[in-house]
Order: sequence, then C-alpha cells, then structure tokens
Amino acid sequence: MPNRCLASSSRTMQFYSRRKKLIGNSQTEQLYGHCLQFYGQPPIENISLSEFETFAVDRLKLLKTVENLGVSYVKTSELYTKKLDSTKDDRKPQTGPSEYEKRRKDHISHFILRLAYCQTEDLRRWFIQQEIDLFRYRFNHLPSKNIREFLQYNNLHYHTISIDKKKNLMDKLVTSSFAVSGSTVDCQDFYKVPFQDALDLVRTRKVYLNGGYVYIPHQDIVTIVLNDFRTRLSKALALTARSLPAVQSDERLQPLLNHLSHAYVGQDYSIQKSIGKISLEQIDPLSAKSYPLCMRQLHRGLRDSHHLRHGGRMQYGLFLKGIGLTLDQALQFWRSEFVKGKVDADKFDKAYAYSIRHMFGKEGKRTDYTPYSCMKVILSNPPSQGDQHGCPFRHSDPELLKQKLQSYKVSPSGISQILELVKGMHYQLACQKYFELTHSVRTDSGFSLNHPNQYFMESQKLLGGPGAGVKVEVKREDNPATKPPNPIKNTVGGVSSALFNQSSKC
Repeated sequence: MPNRCLASSSRTMQFYSRRKKLIGNSQTEQLYGHCLQFYGQPPIENISLSEFETFAVDRLKLLKTVENLGVSYVKTSELYTKKLDSTKDDRKPQTGPSEYEKRRKDHISHFILRLAYCQTEDLRRWFIQQEIDLFRYRFNHLPSKNIREFLQYNNLHYHTISIDKKKNLMDKLVTSSFAVSGSTVDCQDFYKVPFQDALDLVRTRKVYLNGGYVYIPHQDIVTIVLNDFRTRLSKALALTARSLPAVQSDERLQPLLNHLSHAYVGQDYSIQKSIGKISLEQIDPLSAKSYPLCMRQLHRGLRDSHHLRHGGRMQYGLFLKGIGLTLDQALQFWRSEFVKGKVDADKFDKAYAYSIRHMFGKEGKRTDYTPYSCMKVILSNPPSQGDQHGCPFRHSDPELLKQKLQSYKVSPSGISQILELVKGMHYQLACQKYFELTHSVRTDSGFSLNHPNQYFMESQKLLGGPGAGVKVEVKREDNPATKPPNPIKNTVGGVSSALFNQSSKC
C-alpha cells in the first residue's frame, strides 16, 4: 500500500500500512539516551493504532493519579512520594532488556497526549501541571550522577563546584541556603548557575548569590530544571495546536484524540448484574443520600419542573440505567413525572419514549449506551440558560454553589475546602470532598472518584443499601475511539513526526 500523506510533509503526518521502520542505534541513542526526558525530539517510528491508544490511556491514568495525589497531599512530602512510589510508573528506575521499551513508551505516550491536550487553554494548563509534577517526582529520584548526566545530555550547563570551593564558601552556603548545615555541605553537590536562571530562588532568598551566579544545593536544582521544562512544554503545546487541523482531517486519529482529552478509563456502569433491584419508590431517598451533586441537581430539577431538556434527560437517564433501573421502570418513571407538567401521556409516548428505549439499546443502532463519566460531564455539552445538566462544580457560579452546599447542610469549613478545589479547577476532587463530608469518611485509601455511578456505588457500600452488591464490568465508554481499527489502515507512521518536529522547536 503506498504512503498516504494528508498535506505537505513539513506540517502533517504520514501513514503507512504494514511496513515497520527500523531505527538505527544512533537514532535510538539520541531519543532514549537518558532515563528522564525533556521530550525535545518527536518519535520517528511506526506504531499501530491499538498501541497508540494503549500508550495514551496508560499515561492518562498515571497523570490522573498524579493530579489526585497532588491535591490530597503536600507535593514532595514523604507521604506523597510514598503514594506515588506505589503507583505503576513505567519510568521507575530499572535495568535489563526492557529498559528501552519503557523509555520508548514514555516518550511516545507523552507526544500522543500532547496532541490530545493542546486543543484548549484549560487542557494545556492541566497537561502542563501534571507533566511537571510527574517530572519533579522522577527527577528527585535520580542519583547525583544521573542528574549530572541529564543536565549534560540536555545542554544545561550547570556545573557542580569543587570540594575546595565548597570549603571556602561553606559559611555563606550554610547561612544562605535552606535546609543546609555544615554537616550536610560536604555530602551534597552545589551547582553554579547564572542568577537570571534562578530568579524564583533568588526572590525567596534560598541561595547564595555572588558575582552574577547563584550556588544552588542539590535538592533545589530541580526548581531550575522544572522552569526550563515548563517553558519548553508550553511553547511546544502552543505550536502543536496550530497544526491540529492537519491531524483532525484524518478520520482515524480525530476521534482518538477527541476521546483522550476527556477520556474515562475506569469501570463501565452500563451492564448491571442487579438490574431491577432498585424500585421507583427508593429513588427520592437515594437521591438525598447517595447521589452525587450533579445527579441530585437533575433529580431536584425534574421534580420541581416535571421536565428536563435533552442534555439533562441523557445524563440523568443513563445514570438511572446504571444504578439498576430496567427499561420498563425508566419508562414509568419518566412518564409519571412528565405528565405532571405540560406533557400528556400520548405526547410522551410519541415524543419521549423512543429516546428512552434508545438509551437501552432497543431502538436505532441498538447501541448499549454507557452512563456519562465525570470527564464527559465536565468537558462536553456545557449547559446553557434553563439547562440542569453538567457538573455543578464546573458549571455553577461559586456563590450559587455555596448556597446549594449550605442547603445540603455541608459545614462552612467543608464548603471552603470545596470552593478552594473548584478555584484550582479540581472539579472531580471537589466532588470527592463533597462525598467525604456528606458521608463522614476519608477517601484517601485507594478511592479516586471518576464517575457519578461510582459515587453512588461507594455511597451504597458505606450505607449498606440496595446498590451495595451491584457488580460492574471493566470496559471503556462507547466511543468511536475504542473500536478496533480498520485492518487495512492500522498504523501511524512516524507518530506524527513531521508535526512534532514543528511543535518541539522551543
């Protein structure tokens, strides 16, 4: 099959079918010469669409874990580091024949998510922050020798001072540097760096400044490196965003990238093994005890106005399907509520019953739709005037959110914690904090909230309700990105090498 180009070779991706590109030793050494990367050079090989998605999803899981831990614990603290140590990170130090594969996966997965997360300012900001936190964790785990190699490999000319120089400057280094004593000066490296590269440390008076240079202790050099990494990545994302139209014109990659930017990679709540165990009479009390705030808002809006617009019906209807309502129960529930308003039974059967049957895969393409994940609720189809759907933590005015939380008897200190998380755009963590406060439990022992139905399940487990025994399958949301690739066009040549070459000129 001939090579397929979407546009000029300087701005687009090239796709090949079955031919695998061989990478020479010199190229491999150039790309993966160190276990830690600045991701300056793009991937230069072919990968299958299946590997493309697997790499991206694995890295996304890792970045979500980094985000959750970064809000739950003080970054760089012993407990934060211990929690990250227990996560699956393919870049943890290791020797052996698989080291090359680990470096390759780390490299390629970063560039794939760079494509997916360059599309909006919010996505870029989130991606940069998580990549920086992950980089900091990895950098702090490097031995001194590997740090020197990393600096040299990336042309960061920060040299350690000699032992004699340290002895001459000992008093000044001790008095000027944070957490440095006379006994620790001898056993750690100090880097001589131009002061303009360390303005944050100079501003906070954490380093010794003399003759236009600062002397930075080993534990603080990461600040300089992170600033450099942030600058490079920010420029690269902006440049990548300009070239997106070339990639989005490809029918295979466009749905993959759109899916990744708001992907949910946890459990699927569409196929329940306890369908019908929740009765219609239980919905009202369950909404007060076990609904996440988004679904509680939808339920209240439905009860008050006896109607929901399409976005609300989809979000709430799939949630109800996920907690165990059967098709017959769902039809009865929606009909009984709508007829209390301006819709009679005949109009309901003609205008609304079809969409409910469609949710359950009984009409149209007979797709078994999955309940919406948190990311989908947050990032897709924002509510407009008169809508009830969406995420209250993302889409509500902070003052209105505060009033709503007060009406649900959340304590003032708890409201302050939630609003602080909302201010930092940690909407899922704000919802998890709401769960913690309304259930009087701590949720830092392996519980990371990513789905409204997960909220319901965890609540029912604690309360011992009818949803406590519901089992779910592990499956990704229905999305074109999760479907098997076309067997004829199943490889991505150069992993967008031409595009990334442009985006990484920092």
